[in-house]
Amino acid sequence: MTTPDWYAVIDGTWPAATYREEDPWTFREGRGGGSRVSATTADGPVTETDIDRAEEAMLAMDQKLIFQIREGQEDLDRMLAARGYAILDPVTIYACAPETLCDVAIPRVTVLQVWEPLAIMREIWAAGGIGPERIEVMKRTKGPRVSLLGRLNDKPGGVAFVAIHDGVAMVHAVEVCPGQRRLGMGRWFMRAAAFWARDNGAHTLSVMCTDANGPANGLYRSLGMTVTGHYHYRHSTTGRVTRD
Repeated sequence: MTTPDWYAVIDGTWPAATYREEDPWTFREGRGGGSRVSATTADGPVTETDIDRAEEAMLAMDQKLIFQIREGQEDLDRMLAARGYAILDPVTIYACAPETLCDVAIPRVTVLQVWEPLAIMREIWAAGGIGPERIEVMKRTKGPRVSLLGRLNDKPGGVAFVAIHDGVAMVHAVEVCPGQRRLGMGRWFMRAAAFWARDNGAHTLSVMCTDANGPANGLYRSLGMTVTGHYHYRHSTTGRVTRD
């Protein structure tokens, strides 16, 4: 398995509405799609003045003050902490070869492949907090993509989204219906994503998970997926510039 540029994969499979680069920053316009498509990222070393400019730019975009902190950006992390920015949603990235999860056949009609998402899929996502703005994120992807509809016990089991960028399939927006949890739906989603990824030429299957989601992290590890990266956010809890 090759070593992908994970941040390019994230942008490619869950893209912001627009991107603007102003050294040393990349600004994202999220249009309500959440932290991942709204967070500003640093592309090199930054100064306090650079952070001032970034804050002003985010406020001008009418967005929250939020930065994504990548591995190796400890200096930026400390600078934002000193300004009162709080840590938000530490994330772990997992990956494996798709073939790792293609060793078990998926029972018929357990996972259906659909594009575009059906009304029932949108309803399940919405109930889990994944609203129309995030459906628009899915629609913005440029490479191969698919939404997955799960069924268990003759009832909807949940939904997920998968897209490919540069040979890497990344699973997003996994939502299992409350009454179908702890019955293996998440495992079937990952296996279905693996088959789809393999059949569409991907050499790697990946997924991101917030560290607070213990059951999901346990699932990905139990499937033989390897930890390949981490990131977290720093956000202003007041929504205002915090410098004196």
